[in-house]
Amino acid sequence: MAPFDLVHPRSTDEALAELRAASPERVAVLAGGTDLLLDIDRARIAPHRVVSLRYLPWKFLEWSGDSLTIGSTLPLRALEVEPRVRQRIPGLWEAVRAVGSVALRHRATLGGNLVRSAPASDLSPILLALDAEVEVVGPQGSRWTPVDAFLSASRRPRLSFGELVRAVRIPEARPSAYHWQRVRPVNDISQVGVAVARSPSEGYYRIAVGDVLPRPVRILPAEEALRSRPPTDDEVRSAAELVGKLSPFATDRRGTEEYRRHIVAVLARRALLAIRTAAPRGPAP
Repeated sequence: MAPFDLVHPRSTDEALAELRAASPERVAVLAGGTDLLLDIDRARIAPHRVVSLRYLPWKFLEWSGDSLTIGSTLPLRALEVEPRVRQRIPGLWEAVRAVGSVALRHRATLGGNLVRSAPASDLSPILLALDAEVEVVGPQGSRWTPVDAFLSASRRPRLSFGELVRAVRIPEARPSAYHWQRVRPVNDISQVGVAVARSPSEGYYRIAVGDVLPRPVRILPAEEALRSRPPTDDEVRSAAELVGKLSPFATDRRGTEEYRRHIVAVLARRALLAIRTAAPRGPAP
């Protein structure tokens, strides 16, 4: 591992200043480190300066009525053991549980996962289905942007140099589900992941698929096929078939395009049936 300077800012302003103290190719940001440290160890990147977010006050989880705001450096394990997340946003809880092992979830963070922007991310599809927003802080202040606009391609989120992700906001608790398929149940990358959520206030559905290039995507025609409230069996079947048909899959070493299309249609149907009649929970205390 090549040597580097490790700095631990204690405030947002200090972190932004430390980030701008080096050129983009010479600086890296450390949140949980589950990917970054591997990249450094294997010489995929060689930063001269690593800015740790460990001591910033961003490890929080705040309910405000139906809305949930999650600090970007909060370990995923904290989400996993929070009973209100499991009860009120079950799809998010299922997606968190799909990430690696318990030991990894003690380190991995929601912000780090989003900034990495891996096409096979288990968290990006459910955040898309929940219409989540990302709070970005930088030299010009802070801004909120939809996750759908933030995602671009693997390791290339729409984040300018000198900016950091501070928080993720989910606007409302939704009946939701996240289903995935992989060769090994634990510590493997998903071959396909599908997230479904239903807005209790508006009644519409969101369907998002992962392990597609260049980034996870929503399948809009499948969402539009769910016209009835609740959708009929035929509408659920049609929507699931559209998910399988329209998802931009490709063949790689983890699975063929044909296999992925079949599996994602099965998973989409199961997820839709699971939340079709699920009643929304009451507001969080």
